[in-house]
Amino acid sequence: MALKATIFKAHLSISDMDRNYYAEHDLTLARHPSENNQRMMLRLLAFIFNASEQLSFTKGLSDVDVPDLWQKNLHDGIELWIELGQPSATRIKKGCNQAKQMKIYSYADSAFNLWWQKEQGPLLLRTNLEVVSIAAELAESLASVVERQMDLQCTISEGQLWLTVNEQSIEVTPQVLSRNSQ
Repeated sequence: MALKATIFKAHLSISDMDRNYYAEHDLTLARHPSENNQRMMLRLLAFIFNASEQLSFTKGLSDVDVPDLWQKNLHDGIELWIELGQPSATRIKKGCNQAKQMKIYSYADSAFNLWWQKEQGPLLLRTNLEVVSIAAELAESLASVVERQMDLQCTISEGQLWLTVNEQSIEVTPQVLSRNSQ
């Protein structure tokens, strides 16, 4: 018998001063049996940093043909393709070719650092790709606040995120390693 996804509900109140985006989002996150809380929270961070009414989670780990998150336009064209971790060159090529913009989010652990050392040359040549790393030590802090029902207050200013969950505050400062030129 196959294991089922675990369902989490998150209410986000986002104040993104950098993009002048202020909205509330009620999200349902299905955590795949092979996904841990750290990865699920990385998906949530990617959503927060790119929040829009059109941004949505996909089947992710359950479907190898789609990214973890994407934003489509009214004509079903892909505006934004978001991958987590260290995607293969094939995945990166697919995302960059199918979307106007692609972003990769990962925790800056030793596996990511090795991947970045190996791949940064070709990745820096892609004009519609942005690679963002999150401090590895934040993975446990973020995982520790996971509950089946979460209420998150998110404030973004000058690239920094202040996340308040269950009266615990976590500061997230992403490092942009490769910024697209579009």
